[in-house]
Amino acid sequence: MFTNAQRQVERTGRSGTPRDQYLQDLVTQFQNATDEETKEKIVANLANFAYDPFNYAFMRQLNVLELFLDCITEPNERLIEFGIGGVCNSCVDPSNASVIVQCGGIPLVIQCLSSPVRNTVTYALGALYYLCNPSTKKEILKPDVVRIIREYAAAGAVNTSFSNMANAFLEEHVDS
Repeated sequence: MFTNAQRQVERTGRSGTPRDQYLQDLVTQFQNATDEETKEKIVANLANFAYDPFNYAFMRQLNVLELFLDCITEPNERLIEFGIGGVCNSCVDPSNASVIVQCGGIPLVIQCLSSPVRNTVTYALGALYYLCNPSTKKEILKPDVVRIIREYAAAGAVNTSFSNMANAFLEEHVDS
């Protein structure tokens, strides 16, 4: 459920941790973590916060979007999955999308289309749907990328999620 300031005060209570501080604590824990499993859990948690517009400004202030992009460059498939999930959840917001694009996120998202992890591919398709606009179309709608997306669109019997996401992308950005 989406949050607003009033609801957040009600949920946090007098002695609770304010959302911005809680997110800062998660970022600090990630930065100090030494084992992969802890990092995975923290990034998954941050990605879950990334869907709520209440958190968008905090995510930008704390450089969480950049953290998600950094995770996509890791060799750990779970960090990649949760990183692209965070990108997908947050890029619905134009300000977040702008940060992702400015930080070189489009090639990283495109690279996720070839992941062996289904969720990673689904999140990449969703992120590209929201990142594609007049200023990014040239970078996103390259022939190889469109070919891959068309292949996913044709894979309805194999994977309905891929097919639905890919068809939505094609209808909105290619075939319209």
